[in-house]
Amino acid sequence: MVFCIGNPSRGDDALGPYVHGQLDNWLKSAGLDATVELIEDFQLQIEHALDLAGRQLAIFVDAGVETPVPVVFRPLAASTVASHSTHALPPESVLQVALQMGMPPPPAYVLCVRGESFALGEPLSPAASVHAAAALDLLRHLLASPASAAQRAAAISSPAWRKGLN
Repeated sequence: MVFCIGNPSRGDDALGPYVHGQLDNWLKSAGLDATVELIEDFQLQIEHALDLAGRQLAIFVDAGVETPVPVVFRPLAASTVASHSTHALPPESVLQVALQMGMPPPPAYVLCVRGESFALGEPLSPAASVHAAAALDLLRHLLASPASAAQRAAAISSPAWRKGLN
């Protein structure tokens, strides 16, 4: 399961939807669209916990303001992260909702892609396009074999691999 989060009308906040479109095309051309599900949304909500049921892996793709260049890929754990609303949650809270519903969440990771400009009505910045390409390369490597994607995610999120991302 890959969640791609962001607002296409807010500059680099469109990184999630952009990655969704590119990844969807790649999955179809590679014949993997039946084994990897993609969800695109403006923000995470408690209902997204239901999408975790029965999954082997969850990846949350989102833009970040002060993310090291080009991306950060790190594991997530369920947590009751403080939020001002139940309509927009961090990924850790979505995992926590799944736990509270009696559904142990799958191994989960965030792929945070560096954004530079988030102004309303702006397109993706040139830098964000480069960062998106790095994110897509990582996702293609990870999802090339969905059966071993969870093992690859654990290896990719290790400190040694992360050094190569930044």
